[in-house]
Amino acid sequence: MHSFGYRANALFTFAVTILAFICAIASFTDTLNSPSPTVEVKVLNINWFQKQPNGNDEVSLTLNISTDLQTLFTWNTKQVFVFLTAEYVTPKHALNQISLWDGIIQSKEHSKFTITTSNKYRFIDQGSNLRGKEFNFTLHWHVMPKTGKMFANKIVLPGYRLPEEYR
Repeated sequence: MHSFGYRANALFTFAVTILAFICAIASFTDTLNSPSPTVEVKVLNINWFQKQPNGNDEVSLTLNISTDLQTLFTWNTKQVFVFLTAEYVTPKHALNQISLWDGIIQSKEHSKFTITTSNKYRFIDQGSNLRGKEFNFTLHWHVMPKTGKMFANKIVLPGYRLPEEYR
């Protein structure tokens, strides 16, 4: 006859194996989801556009951000980290990315929203490269599941331009 410890170990091992199997199935079902989020960003106002005393350009924008991220949520989604960047090219760097706004969405009910906000983080270029500069807004998201691997993606919104003169 087997001891109590042997039986407890066998039961615990069986339970952990079943739990790992269920987690693997949950993670696999996320690969079947093909999300199609939408975003629209409008620049409502350029609050200021100035050259700092150290020679760097700084911009403050008022943005209207409308998103529908409901398709990112499945039954395995814990939360979604979302952030908006301004991306542009300079002669010195092929890609410059500046984070302007971010947020954490914890439920599907809060994933469709419209906000009007100034950039949460400073939009500064190290140098005088922003006058008349074309740039893209890019909405990035990272889906954090309850189990399985995290995945990320983005939507690029091209066609924005800063003024030629400081304000």
